[in-house]
Amino acid sequence: ITAVLRNGDGPTVLMRADFDGLPVAEHTDVDYASKNSQLNASGERVPTMHACGHDQHITSLLGAMRILDDVRDKWSGTFIALFQPAEEASIGAHRMVSDGLANVIPRPDVCLAQHVIAGPAGQVYSAPGPVMTSSTTIEITLFGRGAHASMPDRSIDPVVLAASVIMKLQTIVSREVPPNKFAVITVASVEAGKANNVIPDSAKIALSCRFYDEALRKKCVDSIKRVVRAEAMAAGAARDPQFKFVGMLGATDNSSEVYDVVRPAFDEAFGEDSLRMEPWTASEDFSVIPKSFGCPYLLWTVGITPRKQWKRAEAANRLNEDIPTNHNPSFLPDLTSLPVSTRAAAVG
Repeated sequence: ITAVLRNGDGPTVLMRADFDGLPVAEHTDVDYASKNSQLNASGERVPTMHACGHDQHITSLLGAMRILDDVRDKWSGTFIALFQPAEEASIGAHRMVSDGLANVIPRPDVCLAQHVIAGPAGQVYSAPGPVMTSSTTIEITLFGRGAHASMPDRSIDPVVLAASVIMKLQTIVSREVPPNKFAVITVASVEAGKANNVIPDSAKIALSCRFYDEALRKKCVDSIKRVVRAEAMAAGAARDPQFKFVGMLGATDNSSEVYDVVRPAFDEAFGEDSLRMEPWTASEDFSVIPKSFGCPYLLWTVGITPRKQWKRAEAANRLNEDIPTNHNPSFLPDLTSLPVSTRAAAVG
């Protein structure tokens, strides 16, 4: 869904807002808490909510369009509002581009986006360079030989193999990545067996990997393959492991030139609440859009946690325990942050 505001000669600026939710049951007590549910890919009905603040992204961009339309005498050029589906599945931006986005909107000179995060409500964070990680998702199938659970000697147990692989993968970051570099290799899913008296013939694990540096990403992916293949060989597996890459996103690498224009405007608009953005280890598909047009981009964040709650948790050194982060069932943006994210969208 796109909308174009034309207002005479000048640059063309695109701003993106994502609008999908997550299969999470909301645990908040507000009267507008989500009661929605829908069928997932397996046909199961699951509860859903906006556990990542995309509803605020949408509202802020709609509000920015209203502001810009009301003050056309103060700017000139073209503003494109782009509402993107399927960010959480890491496919929405790619699908918009491949579906002919360039044929339905003017070519932007710059692209912008914002994201709400856990942080003092109303603070606006921006920075140049890598601010969000790349994401590589790998599904790995390990092949063994099935047998009766009472006869493990007749098997090549893929459960034991999976356990060995999982433990050995932990050494890649701790022993192969320099201490001054960032890398995450998380085994997020393990599947093996259906019965308590059957040793299965295969096991599956899924990895979520995050990096800021592309060369380091390639090195770690090679290490993952090496470790998995070596463990399979050590276990006597008759077949090589199978690797399936189901998702790959590049790092969000903000343009210094765009930052140098936008940050002073944020400083003027928000004063001491305009702050330096710390790199965030989550991943985004937003950059797919500006990269498809060959233009620079900037993504910033806005804090949504009630300030009293944040101060109490910070004073007690309990930020991790007491502050719900994105994707948490209790994630709940403070509504005082909504005018700020709306204004940030218009100011940017």
